Amino acid sequence: MNAFPKTRRNKVLRMPKRGQYEREQVYEIVDAGLVCHVAFVQEGQPFVIPTLHARDGDTLLLHGSSASRMIRHIASGEPICVTVTLLDGIVLARSVFNHSINYRSAMLYGTGTLIDDPDEKMAALARFTERLLPGRWDDARLPNRKEFKATGIVAVPIDTASAKVRTGPPIDEPEDVDLPVWAGVIPIHQTFGDPIPEQNVPDGFAMPQYLTDFLDHQSDV
Repeated sequence: MNAFPKTRRNKVLRMPKRGQYEREQVYEIVDAGLVCHVAFVQEGQPFVIPTLHARDGDTLLLHGSSASRMIRHIASGEPICVTVTLLDGIVLARSVFNHSINYRSAMLYGTGTLIDDPDEKMAALARFTERLLPGRWDDARLPNRKEFKATGIVAVPIDTASAKVRTGPPIDEPEDVDLPVWAGVIPIHQTFGDPIPEQNVPDGFAMPQYLTDFLDHQSDV
């Protein structure tokens, strides 16, 4: 099934024409975002936790301290809502009311389970690392027994999801078009700067090729 069915949970109500339900469109946003926000309720108190994420097909992977409330909540099978938002531009209209943001956002729903199997857990850690920087897993030291135990990873099958996207110029009222006010879009781009070596890296220590390749790829995007 290529699209998530519209339900009460995932249907976009405000500006429904901006809603998108195709898995490819939703996952493109999820994969492009470095940080997600995980929302859940414990004992009547809402929480929203920003964290890194990775995706394995139709399953979202989240990790944190084994003792964290977020990991324990998800591991218990309680429902969560996860959002990812990408900002693409500040939209300046001729009226303050019609100012906006160009954005791509995804909202995912599901319940998760703790990954207990050591091999599956290690594979998930590799997926997190490779998502952050391809090639890093085979270069850096792997988790030792204490670090491995202290890290909790949950797998959350994506039950349903939707995306909401705004693109394009401002939408002015007809009577505002001739006002002597500048209108348009200020684009927003995520960029990566030059790497800064940690103080104990020896002088002349070459950057790994995978980091150079990553930066070259980002400059071409």
